[in-house]
Amino acid sequence: MKLQTPVQDTPCTCPISYDEKLLFIGSCFSDNVGKILSDYGFDVLVNPFGTLYNPASIRESILRLSECRLFTESDCIRMGSGSELVCSFSHHTSFARNTPEEFLENANASLRSACEFFNECDTVIVTLGTAWCFIREGRTVSNCLKRDAREFVRERLSLERCSDLLCEIISLCAMAPKPKKVIFTVSPIRHLADGANGNQLSKSTLLLGIDNAISGSNSRVCYFPAYEIMMDELRDYRFYADDMTHPSSLATSYIAERFLNWALPSREHPLLENRIREHKHSSHRPRQ
Repeated sequence: MKLQTPVQDTPCTCPISYDEKLLFIGSCFSDNVGKILSDYGFDVLVNPFGTLYNPASIRESILRLSECRLFTESDCIRMGSGSELVCSFSHHTSFARNTPEEFLENANASLRSACEFFNECDTVIVTLGTAWCFIREGRTVSNCLKRDAREFVRERLSLERCSDLLCEIISLCAMAPKPKKVIFTVSPIRHLADGANGNQLSKSTLLLGIDNAISGSNSRVCYFPAYEIMMDELRDYRFYADDMTHPSSLATSYIAERFLNWALPSREHPLLENRIREHKHSSHRPRQ
């Protein structure tokens, strides 16, 4: 009996290697998988601006990395909900600091380091979370910083706009001093604020946008089906966290393993197995 509908991976045309530098950027699924690869000994930078969800914010972040455009005082924003901390609409709130000076010092130090990594990296792994965007004064923000919702307009990207943004990401990576391979994936985390149908419309926009962008590009751009693996192979709720929307740690590890089996050439699998054993050994805590 078949108790599962396995997702068949298409051949990987943009493989990764232990000799490469890998930039993960996008949703918290990027954080989770990027950390696993870091634990296994890959040279990885994960979300240098913090977690990002929509294609417009990810495109703006990659543009800033390519230009190494520093943040200025005009980017400093006081957070809402009674917080006195300072952040920017380009960052996750983990970058918030007590004063504009402290924020800029930290944000720009991180940016300089990230720009150097971007220039040297070989592959950019982009994980898209949602096609919904928050717009303030004509600009898509990466984070609303807990400010009054009336300051923002919430819109879902059109398929055409989504495709254009993803094509711009591909172009920015291709035109870098060291051209990069690009691997797109869609986060398996469900965003249910707009209901199940709204989540599907959003994910469908991302999937179609990626397909449009990849169809007009070369073999150095490809797609890994993380979303499909979660929806089909791991559809049982035992593979979800307590909130029933995020994958469990087991599911995340499984998808990361599938990603490595797909993206890492077989000749490097023995090295991967050694690195996994080393990580498990270093993480082991003997009983007291």
